Amino acid sequence: MYLPRSLISHLYQHLLRTHHAQSPPVLILVSLEPDALCACRILAALLKRDYIPHKIQPISGYNDLATAGEQLVQPMTMQSGGSGGVVICLGVGGMVDISTVLGLDNVSDGGDPSGGVQVWLIDARRPWNLGNVFAGRPEDALQEIDGNARSRAPDVVEGRIQSSFKPGQGGIIVYDDGDIEEELATEREAYIALSNMPDIEDEGEILDDSDGESDVTESINGGTNPKKRKSWSDVEDDDDESEEENRRPRQRRRSNSRDTVTSSPSRLPRPHGQNSEFSSASRSPSQSPRSSPPPAAQPPSSRKLRRRLLRLRRRYEAVLHRYYSLGATYSEPISSLLYSLAEDLGREDNDLLWYAIVGVSSLELYGRSMTGVGISTSLDVGGSAGWGGERGERIRQVLRDEVRRLNPPDPADTRGENARGEASGVIPTTARSPTDTSIRLSPEPRFLLIRHWSLYDSMLHSPYLAARLHIWSDVGRKRLHKLLAKMGVSLSQCKQNYTHMDMELKRGLRQSLLTYAPMYGLDGLVPPPASAGRGKEGWGFVRSWGWKACLSAIDVGVIVGAILEVGKTGIHVDATGKTYEQHGGRREIIDEDGSLETQAWVERFWEAYDALGNIEALKQALPTAQHLHRAILRTGTSLIEKRQIRHLKAFRMAVVKEGPDVQLFTHPGALTKLALWVGEAIAEQEKEQRGKIGKHGKGTPLVMAGLNDARGVYVVVGTGGGGGVVDIALQEKRKQRIEAKARKKEEKRAEKEMKRPERRERAGSKEADEDEETEEDDDDDSDGSDEDNIDERGYGRNRFGNAFQEVVDETNARVRIDSFESCVVEIKKQDLSGFLESLSMKAVIG
Repeated sequence: MYLPRSLISHLYQHLLRTHHAQSPPVLILVSLEPDALCACRILAALLKRDYIPHKIQPISGYNDLATAGEQLVQPMTMQSGGSGGVVICLGVGGMVDISTVLGLDNVSDGGDPSGGVQVWLIDARRPWNLGNVFAGRPEDALQEIDGNARSRAPDVVEGRIQSSFKPGQGGIIVYDDGDIEEELATEREAYIALSNMPDIEDEGEILDDSDGESDVTESINGGTNPKKRKSWSDVEDDDDESEEENRRPRQRRRSNSRDTVTSSPSRLPRPHGQNSEFSSASRSPSQSPRSSPPPAAQPPSSRKLRRRLLRLRRRYEAVLHRYYSLGATYSEPISSLLYSLAEDLGREDNDLLWYAIVGVSSLELYGRSMTGVGISTSLDVGGSAGWGGERGERIRQVLRDEVRRLNPPDPADTRGENARGEASGVIPTTARSPTDTSIRLSPEPRFLLIRHWSLYDSMLHSPYLAARLHIWSDVGRKRLHKLLAKMGVSLSQCKQNYTHMDMELKRGLRQSLLTYAPMYGLDGLVPPPASAGRGKEGWGFVRSWGWKACLSAIDVGVIVGAILEVGKTGIHVDATGKTYEQHGGRREIIDEDGSLETQAWVERFWEAYDALGNIEALKQALPTAQHLHRAILRTGTSLIEKRQIRHLKAFRMAVVKEGPDVQLFTHPGALTKLALWVGEAIAEQEKEQRGKIGKHGKGTPLVMAGLNDARGVYVVVGTGGGGGVVDIALQEKRKQRIEAKARKKEEKRAEKEMKRPERRERAGSKEADEDEETEEDDDDDSDGSDEDNIDERGYGRNRFGNAFQEVVDETNARVRIDSFESCVVEIKKQDLSGFLESLSMKAVIG
């Protein structure tokens, strides 16, 4: 089931009304990433205000999720002696059948498989597992036990929860951010049709799409397939043959109408349909051909009905296969969705707004976009405008409006100094007063940690500047020096801490960048000036904590991410090469299955969780963030200068297996940041050499492997090449074209429906059946053309997850797919070369 955006607070309000002292605590399963961490902070704040007990359980991957299901979720079920409850998944389980992973699909006792446990699924990763979206209701799994369950559930229509829905009965509920209702209409129709389709055996049978070919095949085989075991349809086919020979009257089964196939879902579709049959109806014996005209129209034979259903099944299965094959993408950040929940409840404040802003801003740091994990080459308008295209900018504009609403001008500021400060474009570095905790808009340049580094280091470690100025080379460093000289900033000044720089230089910095940056191809280095038409598009967010600190949202995202990937105290390597983490002492973390490593990641989650609400902890972790980004610059520079980036057939490849920082990149998050740094540098080189993005505008993808010598594995991440930017205008034209074709098809179908009685009067039932079969073939062809247009949604998407799975199925490589990020896997050291060789033959970009 899915909860539409308009009813986003429906479940929480019911939880608030029905909660009592004896209720079990709400279990929150949260992934180890900044966006989910911020969403967890928002949700925990709401539950605390309403005095609802809750437990937070960090989840590192699918194995950890299954363990949590066995140890925490299943004991909550009524079958295990529990009383049910609510489990909230933040950033986990959206791409898999969550009921199976958590162990809530056991129907052996004939009761409710969910055991009264209701799972709220909130995830930004796509594609959805459609079983979670359009099924997931406890009654769905009990259809065979009680056929009237569907009639008692009018509060869920085709998977969509209505306002009359009463929670508390268990099941899987997906929070829709709007894309399910707007984009998955075709998939919903296909899924529901498959869920209600009768059980027709199709093993080993060859069935062509056209009726003519299928008729020839069946005539050769005598109406049956000798390799297929007999089902009820085979028996009826034999009866049809004997009927043609003896011409004796008999009763036939008749199929349901096509409307039955598209009714509400019963449960997840199985490979061979559900255990149900056609409804039968008797008819009078067929009359002799010499009876008075017009002859009575005979219903289609069971063989024709079976062919129709097999064609429908194949057609709908193809729709679902295409959806799952589109590749990975990201929708609205879950921190933004949770803030919408708080806003709908009337609980929004500056703290919750700040968590949402940090969560949204963190997506760009990990390359998460509408085409999956990859670099962004969208139009440069400065600031953080690289993520999410038009939809991402709309979300950020809503957050800017919320900042203005919750942070009005200070009445004591009679001279308007604050307004003039914003208008001048100076980057704020201090609070307005000792008690100032407000959020402000700021024209943030694409520098890194500028308030806590020198201007020179901040520019040097910026991925945006590094790619465009070629910072890894001496020529690139000289270009950076020339840019600073043209701006009138000496090297001695720019290597001071930014807060200690001359005030006049800081006041004129933004205007100097707007003037001289375009000379070096840096048009998006700073956001444009505010205007009446575009407002403050591209502007960032800054928050003050009195005199203690002043941080931007990107700064906090960088620090929190570094804590999750490295830890507050960092990773150290001794002389023997063994890896330790310094956390109250030195501790060896060498382990085969990665269990100790996972435990360390969970400990870092709590450090990041605490730091997000404690400014002193954030400031203490600043050196860790700087250390990580120095390592990214060193390692990326080494890979490019030593020409260690190989160009294979489908992608470029780089391996990090030596150097002082190799252990830092055993974490998938840190390795992803390195891959994005290198990938952006490669994309800029391609544009300079060819004048355009490679791979027909899709960009050249990159595979980055990092050696974890302690465990004997490589961590591999695949990133997109920066192509496939969503064109809203082209998308709208395509939508209009699809709608026009749909209208023409409906008009054509209505015209045929009007002419059908006349044809039946002129011709016999056999010819009428053939005409109907021909019409269905035409409809299938037109539907196929529409679906081809829909496939354009996957243009430029990251398909590494699909390619990884294909290689695993075809080879004997020892691969561990455990990350929620589909483009991240672990491979044994000895199997890396063979794995990459097979991967080079796959389509990794949509």
